[in-house]
Amino acid sequence: MRAREPRGHWVLMLLGALALIGALLLNGFAQGAVGESTDREPAPTGDGDVPPDRVTRGGAVLNLDTGEPRSVRPKDRTIALTFDDGPDPKWTPRLLDVLRRHGAKATFFVVGAQVARHPSLARRLVTEGHEVGNHTYTHIDMAASPSWRVRMELDLTQRVLAGATGRTTALMRMPYSATPGELTGPQWRAAQAAGRQGYLVALTDRDTEDWAKPGADQIVRRALTETARDQGAIVMLHDSGGDRAATVAAVDEIITRLKARGHRFTTLSEAIGVPAANVPASLTERTVGRTVLFGQIGSRWLVDGLVALFGVAAVLTALRLVFLLVFAREHAVRARLQRRRRGRRGRESFTPWVSVIVPAYNESAGIAATLHSLLDTDYPALLEVIVVDDGSTDDTARIVADLNLPGVVLVRKPNGGKPSALNTGIARARADIVVMVDGDTVFQRDTLGHLVLPLAAPSVGAVSGNTKVANRGGLLGRWQHIEYVIGFNLDRRMFDLLQCMPTIPGAIGAFRRRALLDVGGVSEETLAEDTDLTMAICRAGWRVVYEETAIAWTEAPASLRQLWRQRYRWCYGTLQAMWKHRRSLVQRGRSGRFGRRCLPYLTIFQVVLPLFAPAVDLFTLYGLFFLEPLPLAASWLGFTALQTLAGAYALRLDGERVRPLWVLPLQQVVYRQLMYLVVIQSLVTAVLGTRLRWQTIRRHGTFTAQGSNATAAGG
Repeated sequence: MRAREPRGHWVLMLLGALALIGALLLNGFAQGAVGESTDREPAPTGDGDVPPDRVTRGGAVLNLDTGEPRSVRPKDRTIALTFDDGPDPKWTPRLLDVLRRHGAKATFFVVGAQVARHPSLARRLVTEGHEVGNHTYTHIDMAASPSWRVRMELDLTQRVLAGATGRTTALMRMPYSATPGELTGPQWRAAQAAGRQGYLVALTDRDTEDWAKPGADQIVRRALTETARDQGAIVMLHDSGGDRAATVAAVDEIITRLKARGHRFTTLSEAIGVPAANVPASLTERTVGRTVLFGQIGSRWLVDGLVALFGVAAVLTALRLVFLLVFAREHAVRARLQRRRRGRRGRESFTPWVSVIVPAYNESAGIAATLHSLLDTDYPALLEVIVVDDGSTDDTARIVADLNLPGVVLVRKPNGGKPSALNTGIARARADIVVMVDGDTVFQRDTLGHLVLPLAAPSVGAVSGNTKVANRGGLLGRWQHIEYVIGFNLDRRMFDLLQCMPTIPGAIGAFRRRALLDVGGVSEETLAEDTDLTMAICRAGWRVVYEETAIAWTEAPASLRQLWRQRYRWCYGTLQAMWKHRRSLVQRGRSGRFGRRCLPYLTIFQVVLPLFAPAVDLFTLYGLFFLEPLPLAASWLGFTALQTLAGAYALRLDGERVRPLWVLPLQQVVYRQLMYLVVIQSLVTAVLGTRLRWQTIRRHGTFTAQGSNATAAGG
């Protein structure tokens, strides 16, 4: 139990969070959601921005790598069909089939992000002898984008081309560009910048405007307009961005009609008589390209997975909440009927002798209040209280001895842990009914009577009481109060009806001695001895029930550090207990019923969903800034409203005021994240095989400050 807790996982968690954020940003960048302004207003035109006449009246391909711009036109009777914005998984293959049927070659100005999504299509373009050009990575308006963004877009596209096809390209076409005569000043400036990077800048002679979906006849008419019998031309079309059925039909017609005039269809480089624009990439370029390629593919898979996980988690959480409320209502109805059948004298009809065991380790702050509350009871039968001091290093034992309370027995033993202390108390107990109480807990006067009453049924082996937070002042106290009432107690009502209770809290529980003997007492194999014991009793065939009227007030952790230590032990111990009792999933009888009803529920809602919840939360935050925020915000608000309504009902069932619910939205943002991290740390600890040491928390003497009156403590 003294092995050092792992610390390196915090670094791994941080690196994982950074990797997730990086993947989200990469996917957002590829989708055009991150880094691109929706404002496409061009920058102001300066004196040197106006393209010269030799450019606006020249050919559609510009060589701008020198100070003097040069342009070139296609050869006579040569048509360069060019397609922008792809590759597209639906329309690019159809266009390729048309081109292959006619024996024609074309040039595809590809968007880098599309290449990363469909690398096999990019490879097909090259394999079938077509040419690829650079159309930026996310189809940005180069004329309205900063120079660093333009360079990055062009460079990333080159990288994914190298990774997907093993080739790089010397051709580039600016998105939103058209013919040389329509070149604006900012576009001219962007073209010059691309030229200085070594690109041939391709515009077009014939802009079919097929992106506007004018119909196949109109696309054909624009492609053939003013095309003399011997004149060559560069024709702009699109193979992505929506329904391109008209473009596919138009290409077939364009090739058929122009071939009849003696025109040939080839790549843009061959059409203008320059060396092939696509050249083999170096090993370094291919390696970097594959890295970028796999990065975007991985980020897309991750985001798709997070979207699916977000949906599944939302549905499961909503269904869980609905089922909890349904079971809570049914439990309340049954409890009322049962109390009515028992009548007024129901509690007095079953008052067996009770042994109360109080394991105590450094409980000097609250042990006196605990003992006073146990003795200040209206329970009429004989009662013995056994305080087991488990090697305390403070004044716990001295305080108990000095109190010299009637019926209280002090047992001192070397420190051995809470299970050892409980087993010592069980061995000393003389009654058939054993009640276990933590040393920081106080009972109300009627608690014992309500707690032991369900044990009148011979099939009941143990009873869980209703634990309430006494120190509920401040945000942390209110958050824990809400968690106890809405989370723990709603769960216990459901588990009671399904007869698969996983945990009787250490603060308050009653046990039949025979049930304890059946399972060999309290096991020391886990850190959640209460969960381990309860699961064992359920598997042994005993019923474990929840008695909401048996109220115990406990001191909850008063700081985040203390809360972390407590929940870390709880979570780690619960994982141990679930693993220990895993065979119940395949067993028959009561053990199998318990396992198949309880363990999957705990696995889903206490392990799996909390494990992935931080990633979903990061994705939600990302979506609020970079995706459609309204659906995500509406989902969060709707879920919070549903939780608030459920919380109000749970508080009403427990006889509590609904005023603390105002902290519920903030609890979802802060407190819930802390609980998720606890689960993650516990899982890492378990996977690494480290035995977590016992986590004790410091007591602040809540009940000593309030007095020993248990009822007052609850007010």
